[in-house]
Amino acid sequence: MNSKIDFINGNTGKALIKMFMPIFAAMTLTMVYSMVDSLWVGNLLGEHGMSALTAGTAIVIILDSIAMGMGNGISVMTANLVGAGKKDEIPGALATILSVSTVISMIIFIAGEILASPLLKLMGTPSEVFADAYTYLMYYFVGNTALFIYMQFTSILRAFGDPTFQMKGMFLTAIFNAVLDPVFIKIWGLPGAAIVTVASEILCLVYAIIYYKKHKFFSIDFKKVNMRDAWTMLKLSMPTTIQSIMPPLSSAVMISFITPFGIDAMAGFGVARNLELVMFMPTTGMYMAITAIVGQCMGAKRPDRADDYLKAGQLVGGCLIAAMSIVVVIISGQLTAIFGQGANTAAVVEHFFRIISIGYVLYMLTSCMQGYLTGIGRPSMAMILLILYYIVFRIPAAVILKSLFGLEGIWMAFLFSHILAFIVAAGMVLLSKRTQETIRGSLYEGL
Repeated sequence: MNSKIDFINGNTGKALIKMFMPIFAAMTLTMVYSMVDSLWVGNLLGEHGMSALTAGTAIVIILDSIAMGMGNGISVMTANLVGAGKKDEIPGALATILSVSTVISMIIFIAGEILASPLLKLMGTPSEVFADAYTYLMYYFVGNTALFIYMQFTSILRAFGDPTFQMKGMFLTAIFNAVLDPVFIKIWGLPGAAIVTVASEILCLVYAIIYYKKHKFFSIDFKKVNMRDAWTMLKLSMPTTIQSIMPPLSSAVMISFITPFGIDAMAGFGVARNLELVMFMPTTGMYMAITAIVGQCMGAKRPDRADDYLKAGQLVGGCLIAAMSIVVVIISGQLTAIFGQGANTAAVVEHFFRIISIGYVLYMLTSCMQGYLTGIGRPSMAMILLILYYIVFRIPAAVILKSLFGLEGIWMAFLFSHILAFIVAAGMVLLSKRTQETIRGSLYEGL
């Protein structure tokens, strides 16, 4: 099958919008899906429930990021094959991707069940919410296996230029979650929210199988599973997976810094992190779009088109996120009430967004460059960028600024990391472009 959107010869802006908008819609629905638990838990179970959910979801987000990170590498691998027109190799490559993904998902499930308690202790989870956070995770790990495989389906279809599948799947599960969450939470408390989440993740996978059988955009031949494609998948996916887990891993470390400031600070960070999704989802969507598009451009030997898509992504994404972040910064305190939280929690949320503010625009621009680096076949460089971003820059800054300014110092560390990461990303992209030009120049002289 050819790509559903002509990224190579079509209009850059129109092709980007056609790819980005369904992914943006899917990410928005993912945001709704993620926020539903917090909304119902906060309103029905109060600060105690919100704090327990904040601790549990710190690990959940890491697992989701592993699935998404693997998917980004898979998207590049598949997009390269599509862009290069290697139709005969695609059935075996996709079968290998799904087989390896299934094995990895089972390993994650087993590891999660074993390590949940030690990880919660390592994060400094308060004793009064530890039991609820642990129970929530035990349920969640069951459904994560289905979600992991579903995410690889979305990555494959995205590489073929079909971003609508993920949007439709998330719409279905968001409605499912919103309707059943309050019922199950009232019956079983926080574990009830986990049960609904597990059911929705299984529903995602069932929908993916039905969608594939109905549309048959591509063939999958499990007789052609091979080690070459498995190695290619892992080689591309391991750096993108490390990229993806850096933000939630850093967030988990940050939670350990925040817990000494009490339940209100924990609940406030939980609310702020949910509101941040308003900025993170379109940013993640643009990163996914650029990664897949640039992957196709490079497979077709059109680095010039890849450069055009990077510029278009930064322009569209930067303007969009600037407008959205202004709204969130202005009304963040009022939005806190939606989560059933009091004035103390609202004050924490307001300070958080006032300090970070412009950082979200820089985050979008940096993510576009990260997607570009991944798409041109330099996922290791993008991985280094994310390690610097969330570990090397943010965590030491939090330690230092926390000692000087308390809780607000931790928020300053977030902004500091956004600024430095943008500068480093710009340097990496410039270096990559110069390297490509040197290689093309050498080849030309050789002719």
